[in-house]
Amino acid sequence: MRRLFPHPYLSLTLVVLWFLLVNQWKLGSLVMAVILATVIPLLTSAWWPDRPRVKRPFGLAAYGLLVLWDIIVANFQVARIVLFFPRDRIRSAWIPIPLDLTSPEAISLLAGTITMTPGTLTADLSADGRALLVHALHAPDPAAVRDEIKSRYEARLQRIFE
Repeated sequence: MRRLFPHPYLSLTLVVLWFLLVNQWKLGSLVMAVILATVIPLLTSAWWPDRPRVKRPFGLAAYGLLVLWDIIVANFQVARIVLFFPRDRIRSAWIPIPLDLTSPEAISLLAGTITMTPGTLTADLSADGRALLVHALHAPDPAAVRDEIKSRYEARLQRIFE
């Protein structure tokens, strides 16, 4: 079974995404989803020499819900900043975030999480992979933003991946 589905989580994700894209629960959609979920991981498995090690898959689901909630809340915060703050009160900042994570998958997920959350953007990863450079739309206290990212996201990712 492992030879047919070398990356089962990717296969499952592809099936779910296919059904979300076609928005039809028909036999033809299921057949196409299974074909894609089988062929794409087989064709791309050469570029996946190491499998990501997820120690707590349910923790990953909880992390996804946390990020979804944070995205919703951040949308309202950014709207409030843009609509009601005078331009001279907005304190944008570049914030270096030192990383304790070592897993490339966890670092990518952290960078993506920061970028998906409105008001923040991951701009760069240091050459040694030990720090992210993040831009925050409004950060009157950059150290507090750094500490929140480390405690809210990085600590959870560390428990999930490492």
